[in-house]
Amino acid sequence: MANTQNPVSMALGVCYYPEHWPEEMWPTDFARMKALGISQVRIGEFAWSRLEPDPGRFDWGWLDRVMDIAGDHDLGIILGPPTATPPKWLIDSVPDILAHDRHGQPRRFGSRRHYCFSSENYRVHSRRITHALAERYAQHPALVMWQTDNEYGCHDTVLSYSPMAAQAFRGWLAQRYGSVAALNAAWGNVFWSMEYRSFAEIDLPNSTVTEPNPSHVMDFRRFSSDQVRSFNAEQCAILREHAPDIPISHNFMGHFADFDHHALGRDLDMATWDSYPLGFLDQEALYSAEDKARYRRRGHPDFAAFHHDLYRGCAPKWGVMEQQPGPVNWAPHNAMPDKGMVRLWSWEAFAQGASLLSWFRWRQAPFAQEQMHAGLRLPDDTPAPVWEELEGIADDLERIGPTHPQQAEVAILFDYAAQWMIETQPQGRGFSYSAQAFALYSALRQLGQSIDIIGPDAALTGYKAVFVPSLPHIPEALRQRLAAFDGMLCLFPRCGSKTEALTVVEHLPPGPLKDIIPIRVEQVESLPADMVIAVRHETGCYNAHHWREQIVSDLTPLAHFQDGGGAWYASGNVHYVACWPGPDFMQLVVQDVLQHAGTECVLLPEGVRLRRHGDLRILVNYADAPVDCARYGGPKANADYLLGAARTPPCDLSIWRG
Repeated sequence: MANTQNPVSMALGVCYYPEHWPEEMWPTDFARMKALGISQVRIGEFAWSRLEPDPGRFDWGWLDRVMDIAGDHDLGIILGPPTATPPKWLIDSVPDILAHDRHGQPRRFGSRRHYCFSSENYRVHSRRITHALAERYAQHPALVMWQTDNEYGCHDTVLSYSPMAAQAFRGWLAQRYGSVAALNAAWGNVFWSMEYRSFAEIDLPNSTVTEPNPSHVMDFRRFSSDQVRSFNAEQCAILREHAPDIPISHNFMGHFADFDHHALGRDLDMATWDSYPLGFLDQEALYSAEDKARYRRRGHPDFAAFHHDLYRGCAPKWGVMEQQPGPVNWAPHNAMPDKGMVRLWSWEAFAQGASLLSWFRWRQAPFAQEQMHAGLRLPDDTPAPVWEELEGIADDLERIGPTHPQQAEVAILFDYAAQWMIETQPQGRGFSYSAQAFALYSALRQLGQSIDIIGPDAALTGYKAVFVPSLPHIPEALRQRLAAFDGMLCLFPRCGSKTEALTVVEHLPPGPLKDIIPIRVEQVESLPADMVIAVRHETGCYNAHHWREQIVSDLTPLAHFQDGGGAWYASGNVHYVACWPGPDFMQLVVQDVLQHAGTECVLLPEGVRLRRHGDLRILVNYADAPVDCARYGGPKANADYLLGAARTPPCDLSIWRG
C-alpha cells in the first residue's frame, strides 16, 4: 500500500435477502437498518430464480420496489449479478455448465456454485443476466456499488475437471508454449515417457495412477486461476459499460488461495472479503490446539488482521462484505462469540483502513442450509444478542472522522503462485506456505508492527524491511527489485529454488538470488511435525521444525543447527533462514531484522495487538486480562482517548492519537 493523502471513512453495511421475507417487512427492516447507522445494503447475489423464473421471462417488479424503498430510507444498495446460483431450469437445459470434481463426476444442482468457469455456455448466460441487471438498475439513484458473483471458488470450485475445462486448458497451453515440443521440454516429459505429440493429447492432471507431473499440475493451477479472472473481467466490463461511475467489488474468502487475488483485484475498485474468525479458527489446521482452546470464542488475534492487510493490497480500496455476527453453521463446531467481540472485529476493520464493514446477515433464516447461521436479528424478528454491541458504532465513527492511512514500514511479500507450487510439491506433509506466512505475520504483530502485505509485482520503495516467505520461483523483474532494495530483506527457505515450470533451478537454490546472498543449498530434508531441530544462537537455544536446508557458504552463520550446519545467514542487508523457525526462533529473527532496519519494536502480551492507522493508535485486546495502554504509548487519562480508556478490558479496544 502506497502513501495516500486521500481520507478514508468506513461505512456500515449489512447483507439482506428481501426475497426471503414478506414484502410488508421491507420498509420496517430498512428503517431499523438506518436507525442502527447502516448506510449500505447488499442484495441480489443469489436471486436468479426470482429474477428470471422462466427462461427469458424476467420479473423485476419486486426488486424495483426493494431498490425504491431502500432509496426512500436513504440507503445505498450493493447489487450483485446472481451468477453464483444458476437456476434449475438452466441446469436442465444446458447440463454442461456443471463443474466436475477431481474424479470427473458432475457436481449436481441443489446448493450453489455449481458452474464451471470454462463452460462457454454458462458464460453466455452469465453475460446475459449481468447485462439485463445492469440495464435495469445502472441509473437507479440507490445503487452505490456492484458485487461480481459471490465468493469465487467457495466449496472447492476453482479446479474443475470437466470436458470444457480440458478443452480450454489445451488452448491455454498452446497459447503459452506455442509448440508441444516446447511444452515437453519445459515439463520434462521425457521422464516416464510422458511426452505428447500434440496439445490435443493432453488431459487434465487427475485420476493418474500416482502423482501427476508437478509441472502439469502447476500449469493447471495457473490456468484455473486465469479462468476465474477472465470470468470476473467479463462481468466487470459489462457493469462498467452500463454504469462507468459505479464502483465494482468482489467478496473474497479467508485462508483461500486457489486463484490469484492480486490479478483479479486489478479489475476491481474495491476488494472485500468475508470475515468469520470463529468458523475459521475451528476448521483450519494451521491453528494449534492450544490456540483453538484459548481463542475459541474470540478468534485468533491475527486472523482478521492478516486478511485485512492481504486484501488491502489487492485493489485501490478494501472492505469487509460479511462480518460474522454470532455462531455460524458451516464449521465443525460453531461457538458463540464472547460479548464485545463482534464490536471489536468491526473496529479492527476500521483500524486497518476499511471503507466498508458489512455484517452478515440482517435476519437469521428459518429454512434451508443456513438456518443455523446467526444474523443481527433472530428468525422471529427480535434482536439477536449482538444487537446492543453494534448500537453506537456509527456515532463513534462519525466522531472520529475520516482517517489518512499511510504505507507501513514493514511488508510481507505474499505470492499465490508460491502457495500452488508448495501445495503441488510440498516435499513434506507439514510444509504449508500459508502457515509460514501467517506465523511470520503473527511474529511481526506481536512486536507491535503495522504491516503491508504486498504482491510479487508491487514496488518495494519506502519500506524499511521486507520479509519473503518461501518463494520458489523468482521472476527476473522481482529479482531486480530485491537486488536494488536498500532496506532489510529477510528470505525464508525454498526461496529461489524452482523455475517457473516447477523444476530445479540451474546451479541449485537459491538460483537467481545467489548474487544477493552468496549461499548454495545442496540438499534439503522435511521432517514430521513432532520432530524438533535444535538451533544454537549466542542468545540461547531455539527450535525449528518441518524443514531444514544444508547450506554451503563462506559466510559465517548467525545461528547453527546442533550438528554445526548453518541455520541463519546474513550478507549486507539480506538475511536467509535455512529452516522453518519455531515461534521463539521466528521472533528472534524478526526482531533482529527490524532492529537493523531501525524500526521500533514493542513486545506485546499474548493476545494484545497494536495498530498504527494514520495519526491514530488502536489497541485491541483478545486476551483474558485488562491491558494498561500507557505501557504501549497510550495516554494516562481516560479523557484523552477517542474510544475506550487507559485500561482496556478483554474483548475491547482503545483508540488514541499519537
